[in-house]
Amino acid sequence: MKIFVIQRHMILTMKETPRKKIVVVDDDEFIRKTFFLIFHENYDVYLAKDGEEDLGRFQQNGVDLIISDLRLPKLNGMEMIARFREGGYEGKIILISAFPVKVDGNELRRLAVECFFSKPLDLDALTKSVGFVLETGGWNEKGVVSI
Repeated sequence: MKIFVIQRHMILTMKETPRKKIVVVDDDEFIRKTFFLIFHENYDVYLAKDGEEDLGRFQQNGVDLIISDLRLPKLNGMEMIARFREGGYEGKIILISAFPVKVDGNELRRLAVECFFSKPLDLDALTKSVGFVLETGGWNEKGVVSI
């Protein structure tokens, strides 16, 4: 709890707002660690190496944003997102892929994927998009926004 002294005799207390939670799902350890370093100061960041691990650990934990690679071992990113949505997850999703031609825009819309990024990643654009999606509640129009 933070305490702010407004005048000598009046004290105002405010509860800190809970930090938003981000889960990064990628089989590349370097990418997971990079995303952790970029986002950990402003958000609680959790890492998973595949879609099954992500489903098992985070489906019921109030995650605000999932950033996932498309190609994952065991369960690919689209299958994982579909299972999350079927399970009632209404949070934000950003999908990344080194193979953008294999991504179906209609499927991204159906699964309410907030943003799609192709690799190599523009980390500045990704960082700004994460902030925008989490702090403003998302884009004005429903569907995929490609940056």
